[in-house]
Amino acid sequence: MLVTGHTGFKGAWLARWLVKLGARVTGYALPPPTDPSLFAAIDWEGRLDHGVGDVREATALQALVARLQPEVVFHLAAQPLVRRSYAEPVETFATNVLGTVHLLEAVRRQGGPCAVVVVTSDKCYEAIGSSEERREGDPLGGHDPYSASKAGAEIAAAAYARAYFGKDGRVALATARAGNVIGGGDWAEDRIMPDCIRALQAGRPIPVRRPAAVRPWQHVLEPLSGYLWLGTRLWQAVAEGKARPSGSFNFGPEAAGHHEVRTLVTEVLRHWPGRWEAASVAGDPHENECLRLSIDRAAHELGWKPVWDFARAVERTVAWYRAFLTEGRHAAVGLVEGDLDAYVQAARGLGLPWTC
Repeated sequence: MLVTGHTGFKGAWLARWLVKLGARVTGYALPPPTDPSLFAAIDWEGRLDHGVGDVREATALQALVARLQPEVVFHLAAQPLVRRSYAEPVETFATNVLGTVHLLEAVRRQGGPCAVVVVTSDKCYEAIGSSEERREGDPLGGHDPYSASKAGAEIAAAAYARAYFGKDGRVALATARAGNVIGGGDWAEDRIMPDCIRALQAGRPIPVRRPAAVRPWQHVLEPLSGYLWLGTRLWQAVAEGKARPSGSFNFGPEAAGHHEVRTLVTEVLRHWPGRWEAASVAGDPHENECLRLSIDRAAHELGWKPVWDFARAVERTVAWYRAFLTEGRHAAVGLVEGDLDAYVQAARGLGLPWTC
């Protein structure tokens, strides 16, 4: 099993979950992008084949895929930050679009059988000035380089699915678009939860750039459960000839999980007292003010739905950071395992199909 981008925030959580499930995981990514990083804090105990590489380097990626012959690929490698994309547009497009093409071309050349989940973003949708929930068939686009690059990755994946992977059934491909994620171990710049934690730890007010912006907040384990179940269904289609999911799937919260940024920050302060202040600056790069996701397709076709509500997601996230900052790096494995166990137990209580 191959996970690209396994040194990032979501990638480290996904790789650890796969290892916990007993999978043989090979990771391919640049070194961890932050210090501290969740990936570096986790003790992998020799259970992860850690590879350092760049998806922009087609030859190296093709050699890796040819050697591994992976049955399942989760493609998470990306330049993941909107504001950074304004400063580094070429790197953003090269990584997010051409890097995805390199991965898909490597899979095409190795010939399968293989299931591929390409992770893009909820920001791949064209900003149409509407507060309605985005659905998978809505127009793609992007005002900023990050969003446009994710739309480009979606278009490239759809082209490969139609031109190459639909002919003999040996490769099954789908894309996943997740809402805004929170969870322990994210230390990226210009993300609201790490900004909250850094400010609270330092005893400063939390800087909030767009208090009224609406986002589909969810704990990081929510989309990861969707990726895992989608990958499982794709592999079953290849290996057992079952009906295959195809196209794109949104993974986000129920409608009640769409909140303004200031609501998220206020919820954080319930668990770690402090204060916040508006920090918008004239000339800030454009970002969508309202983004809502419909998860009807994932619910109806995959039987997937969220497990933790907004309040629970924030509570678990703040508790993770407070314990990590109090107990130190050695606590990371236990904190990750604790969240995984609690999440899966709650999902089983809901009778979700991926827990069977």
